[in-house]
Amino acid sequence: MKVFRILSRNIRDSFKSVFRNFSLSAASISCISITLVVVSIALLLSVNVNSFTSKVESDVTIVVFLDKDISEDRMYEIGDEIKQIANVGQDKSDVVLNDKMKIRKEMMDSSDTYKSVLDNYPDRATNPLQDAYHVKVVDIEKMGITAKALERIDGVESVKYGEGMVERLINIFDVVRKVTYIVVIALIIVTAFLISNTIKITIFSRKREIDIMRLVGASNINIKIPFIFEGLFLGIMGSIIPIIITTYGYSAIYSYFDGQLFGNIIHLVKPNSTIFNISGILIIIGMTVGMFGSWRAVRKHLKI
Repeated sequence: MKVFRILSRNIRDSFKSVFRNFSLSAASISCISITLVVVSIALLLSVNVNSFTSKVESDVTIVVFLDKDISEDRMYEIGDEIKQIANVGQDKSDVVLNDKMKIRKEMMDSSDTYKSVLDNYPDRATNPLQDAYHVKVVDIEKMGITAKALERIDGVESVKYGEGMVERLINIFDVVRKVTYIVVIALIIVTAFLISNTIKITIFSRKREIDIMRLVGASNINIKIPFIFEGLFLGIMGSIIPIIITTYGYSAIYSYFDGQLFGNIIHLVKPNSTIFNISGILIIIGMTVGMFGSWRAVRKHLKI
């Protein structure tokens, strides 16, 4: 019980101290807010870039063209063999058959020109089109290996997946991901440095208060705890404005662009879960850096 009383007293005194030294606290809160807004923007960009690259990767498809004279029974057997290959997706939509009679019908429905031409090929035997499987893979980086395995299936004439272009696309996406991660981590480190230094200035300006506490016999841990809690409160208060800006700002952008950019090319991540996760990250960064900055500043002062 004594521990809880001491703890509650330290929390109460820390909270009062934030408002008692309001001008210095306001400087720390402003620094935290400004830097966390920048971190929030970087996180939102990172989330949307990763979402876009993941969607593009998931839409990349291998087209497996079958021999022109293949029988229907063998055509369906090939579908079962495709599903047995490692790295091929196991969902129903991951291996889709486009038989040539279905392709013929779709082409005839889409154009009168196609209809007039394909009317001359009424059955499978005369149909000049090719049956094909559209295959999606689990790991896009292994697409080349998967394509070679598909080519070895008896009855497969050729396999197309945009050789060369897909590999370049994978490399570009990999670079984009790494750059966004590096930018976010760098901003968090810069944020920690700025906030820590701002709080250190706040603590050093109150060295008389610390000296008095030492003179009355307070231990180092008793001196540190109120300042650590004060840093915690500063971090929480400094996170409020970035969270509000993130919540309303991103929701407004999402609504204004109707969830997509550049026509229908880039789909923005839906706000609900994204805002919740980023808000949690911001408040954790604010609290952690605030506490660490206060602890570091007081520790350094106590060594003098």
